[in-house]
Amino acid sequence: MELTPEHPPDRIADLASLAESEGFDIAFASSHYFNRDPFVTLSRMVDTTDEIRLGPGVVNPYESHPVKLASQTATIDEISGGRGVFGVGAGDRSSLSNLGIERDRPLRRVLETFDLARELWDGETVTHEGTFTARDASLNVDPPSASIPVYVGAQGPHMLRMSAKHADGALINAAHPRDLEWAAGQIEQGLDARPDEYGEFESLAFASVSVAGDEATARESARPPVAFIVGGAAEPVLERHDIDRGVAESVSDALERGELHEAFGAVTPSMVDAFCIAGTTETVADRFDAVLEHVDGIVVGSPLGPDLEDAIERASEARSRTSR
Repeated sequence: MELTPEHPPDRIADLASLAESEGFDIAFASSHYFNRDPFVTLSRMVDTTDEIRLGPGVVNPYESHPVKLASQTATIDEISGGRGVFGVGAGDRSSLSNLGIERDRPLRRVLETFDLARELWDGETVTHEGTFTARDASLNVDPPSASIPVYVGAQGPHMLRMSAKHADGALINAAHPRDLEWAAGQIEQGLDARPDEYGEFESLAFASVSVAGDEATARESARPPVAFIVGGAAEPVLERHDIDRGVAESVSDALERGELHEAFGAVTPSMVDAFCIAGTTETVADRFDAVLEHVDGIVVGSPLGPDLEDAIERASEARSRTSR
């Protein structure tokens, strides 16, 4: 499950506890500069949970130095007794541009980030010159996990293949079986080049989900996240779902102007169908089944639904109804 720190950390911690009781395996705290800090939030989530794994989902190595991200993740692993995971990706280009940050060489930077993190977690002192610089860097923390799992946030073909070759898992930014079938093909290519000693790999659909007792209410709650997904969607993705480029650009333009109400209002039913799993528990269960034909599991992501606690319980019920 992805929990978004748009609410105070204590509220998110309570939701993590509920997610654990409902059988979820991992709770990711998403990272956006305009929300609460994910690592502060994760530290509260540690206090309310016992077994569920916890980590950022996902941080990027542009806003924070990779060594700092490795240290923060190791700290979560330490205080949770070895339950840490590391969700890392290239970050949203438009959000980074708001901060005056250029997202250069994203694939290389993400790979170098988690390669460096693994060395630091192993207790090594590292000097690195590449897409970033680290000289004689080491951590004064010994994470209890033998190996903190690395999940790469991925959507494009190169990042998908790289994650399959080098990481422990992929968080595929998609919710529709058509997109996930395509992504599975890219991951298969990466797995063909994966060294045997790297062990098992887990592909997860990092899917926007909105579930409620009423179909229309669930779909209405999906408008905000779908607007942001559409605003950053690549041309091939729009073509795959027959979404008019001009309509998508109107959503993107409204977002850039800060006209959120206009952007959300421009979201069409076909956009919701393409970029979110939205509806009643029964509808969502059917969509989960279709998605699981192409991935190993699902991260239930924002918005979850109009009522967060109810949505977590319904998402768990939907997952239990799947045949896979």
